[in-house]
Parts: sequence; C-alpha cells; structure tokens
Amino acid sequence: MPTPRLDADAIARHLSALPGWSLDGDSICKRFEFDDFVAAFGWMTQVAAEAERLAHHPDWRNVYNRVEVRLSTHDADGLTELDFALAQFMESAFVG
Repeated sequence: MPTPRLDADAIARHLSALPGWSLDGDSICKRFEFDDFVAAFGWMTQVAAEAERLAHHPDWRNVYNRVEVRLSTHDADGLTELDFALAQFMESAFVG
C-alpha cells in the first residue's frame, strides 16, 4: 500500500523545519555543497544506505563538490512522510 500523500499544511510544517529546502511542484529540492568530491561522495554513500533502508530513493545529481537533490514519492504522485524523513537524514548527515 502506498504511503499517503501529504496535504499543503503538512508540507509547509515539514518544510519549515528544513532550512534551505524549497518546494518545486510536487517535489522538495536542495543543493548541498561540500569541500571536495570525496566529501560529496561520502555523504551520498551514507544517504544511499538510508534510502535503501527506507526503500525510498532520491533523484540527485553530483558534480564535483555539489549534490542537487529532488525528493518526491512517485507512487503517491507527490510528497509523503518518506520524503521528509530522507531529507531530515540528509540534513543530519551533512557536515558543511
């Protein structure tokens, strides 16, 4: 059974707790910047393990020391608790 899609009020509450994240249609987005490629890739490795644990995988792009992230739950056609759980993990793993 798919995770339920969040309403606008719940999305706004979650976003207020995630500095630097923005709403873009049915996704939340953020650009993370690291000291170098190794730091960016190390962070992505940590996030990949958590994403696998959650069975919820990010759309992301890495160029050298930058990682651009877009989260959305495709099964729900929008944002769910899974997106915000993964975003929160990303924030806690980020040392920048």
